[in-house]
Amino acid sequence: MPIQLTKEHFNKLKEAIDAGNDAYINAFLEELHASDIAEVFNELSLEEAKFVYKHLTDEEAGKVLVEMDEDIRERFLASLTSKEIAEQFIDNMESDDAADVIAELPQKVQGEVLSHIEDSEQASDIVDLLNYDKNTAGGLMAKELVEVNVKGTMLDCVRALREHADDIKHIYAIYVVDDAEKLVGLISLKKVLTTPLRTPIRDVFSTEIISVNVNTDAAEAARIMEKYDLVVLPVTDLIGRLAGRITIDDVVDVIRQEETEDVQKMAAVEVLDEPYMTIPLWPLIKKRVGWLVILFVGESFTATAMSFFEGQIEKAVVLALFVPLIISSGGNTGSQASTLIIRALALGEVTISEWWRIVKKEIVVGFSLGLILGAIGFIRIALWSAIFKNVYGDHWLMVASTVSVSLIGVVLWGNLSGSVLPIVLKKFGRDPAVSSAPFVATLVDVTGLVIYFSVATLMLRGILL
Repeated sequence: MPIQLTKEHFNKLKEAIDAGNDAYINAFLEELHASDIAEVFNELSLEEAKFVYKHLTDEEAGKVLVEMDEDIRERFLASLTSKEIAEQFIDNMESDDAADVIAELPQKVQGEVLSHIEDSEQASDIVDLLNYDKNTAGGLMAKELVEVNVKGTMLDCVRALREHADDIKHIYAIYVVDDAEKLVGLISLKKVLTTPLRTPIRDVFSTEIISVNVNTDAAEAARIMEKYDLVVLPVTDLIGRLAGRITIDDVVDVIRQEETEDVQKMAAVEVLDEPYMTIPLWPLIKKRVGWLVILFVGESFTATAMSFFEGQIEKAVVLALFVPLIISSGGNTGSQASTLIIRALALGEVTISEWWRIVKKEIVVGFSLGLILGAIGFIRIALWSAIFKNVYGDHWLMVASTVSVSLIGVVLWGNLSGSVLPIVLKKFGRDPAVSSAPFVATLVDVTGLVIYFSVATLMLRGILL
């Protein structure tokens, strides 16, 4: 049952640490999951964490290390020797977790840790994983798995399971390979339990298997697992030999990371390489200032656009009152459309080849939204004119009509811009997330002013202009 850690828990634990109360610490840790213990470590000082760590079994220590916040783990590992890291943590981890931890260490320390790993096969597996890009299936996979030759029997499956039972945290399936180690199928655990031991494997295994190769993008591997409801995904090398497997817990981390990056990009921030609270001040400023400068320069063109219509504003000052309403409506609509299309592209719900269908749909949506906002704008001006006499002058009806028609045009244009821009960026190999709210809003602000004053010039000529 999950435990909600409170300030009282941490205070009592710190008292026990200060008093050297090993019995209390052991009892406290016994009730907690590895993720909860990692949360405890995140709240302790380095010395306190090292004291508590001594009360963990080797297996628990490895699990807790993986669950720690990156900055806490970095400081904790920096306080240990290479031999301590290898013997107390790496030796008790699956290869993918071990590779992730070692990859965070300085280059020199990585080699020292690897040299202290007693199991040469484990060390070799970790080295293999470190050679893959972390954003690929190869960098995400674990090497530990259960495999059998297609020429064997179900008895071989049982023997393989028993052989690897202590080495693999979760076993979801047994993979079937041929003499060349190429993946040809799999056997579910249910089949192992319900099939006579003398049955040949080739009579039982399933050839309907979904796999990826080591160079497949990690996000694509996550999408495949999500689409087909998989808890484990086999990974092959470039010639089809079984190389490893990706489990659902690894995919959850990838999805969370991808969503975090998308949210940051959509807010016009470069992707942060570390947690917000630990990133130094100057790198944080650099991550944010680039897009802010670009957007600032873009917004400065609103003044340029308004200068072209200075004469109209002088003759009809009332037009300036509705500038914030016009540009915010277009920007908000564009941001909505951009967010929806970016998410649909990320989930594979739409492709760039469907751009015309998207455009046709968004024209209808944009026009409908424009009609709704235009009608509300018209009613609002009419209502205010009835309550507050002469607030918009004698020609309030034409002013209301101008604002209403402008809103239809600006909202339609904002909706089209927000939906098409991500597709264009995707077409040219750019990340569509960077086109979201701030960028689209800036684009629509400038063009929205042009639409507004152009409509006003046409509709109010000879009346106010």
